[in-house]
Amino acid sequence: MSGKKGAQVGSGGQRRKGLEGKGPTPPAEMRKGHAKQRAANAKARRSQGRTATPRGRGGKGTSELVVGRNPVVEALRGGVPASTLYVQQFIDNDERVREALQLAAERGGIHLMEAPRPELDRMTDGLNHQGLVLQVPPYEYAHPEDLVAAAHDEGGDPLIVALDGVTDPRNLGAVVRSASAFGGHGVVVPERRAAGMTAGAWKTSAGAAARTPVARATNLTRTLEAYKKAGLTVVGLAADGEAEVGDLAALAGPVVIVVGSEGKGLSRLVGETCDVRVRIPMPGGAESLNAGVAAGVVLYEAARQRRR
Repeated sequence: MSGKKGAQVGSGGQRRKGLEGKGPTPPAEMRKGHAKQRAANAKARRSQGRTATPRGRGGKGTSELVVGRNPVVEALRGGVPASTLYVQQFIDNDERVREALQLAAERGGIHLMEAPRPELDRMTDGLNHQGLVLQVPPYEYAHPEDLVAAAHDEGGDPLIVALDGVTDPRNLGAVVRSASAFGGHGVVVPERRAAGMTAGAWKTSAGAAARTPVARATNLTRTLEAYKKAGLTVVGLAADGEAEVGDLAALAGPVVIVVGSEGKGLSRLVGETCDVRVRIPMPGGAESLNAGVAAGVVLYEAARQRRR
């Protein structure tokens, strides 16, 4: 008896198919798991990433949650951008809840979502949300070059404010409001260790943030140097500045005004980058002004000189 196994009945010629060729070997870039295919895929992903982020944009911030009945109502009253209003199931329907729902409905474009209390607790990391949570979408930052381009498109000299070490969002909102009031073309903030366009900054700007762009700089010193190469005069505010703000004729031309923090003022590198440092005379004897007030004073003087 032979131990060799013969062909099985009904095999359908599978053995013959197994002997057939599979065609030409595909190139390395198309072979699954091959090093060249992985490299080609990585290159494609990088290319898609560059396409998805338009040149000249400063990127997006992070989304934010406004928590609590009074803060949510105030944010909606102040025109803070919002994408979703979360309302707790079976919530006590008091006056603030009714006003929040009415404001969200009147504005339009805000999704209303009902959620159980445990879900809101998880979203807010256990904060006292009182049954209302407002989601603020990420802010679309401009690129510093966009501000100069916008000024040239309008046919005017750029008037820009840069903030150095300002960490209070309310100060940022106040500067944006002043820039909008006095014809400024935008505000520049550093990407790190600085206030961003949060809900608090939006509220303090009193709607000006919708008209005046805020740009984000990866490195403020390099951004100021680029502005100098573009023909702008970099003016830094300092208590010991060599000139008074009212005597500075450069404010009538292309200029970027740099404002430091109330406590520390301008950082060393930023101060060294400035073309000139100016002081605001204060006969009342105050040691310093906060960033929002100081920027408003200099912007007013710049607007006054430009009207001549």
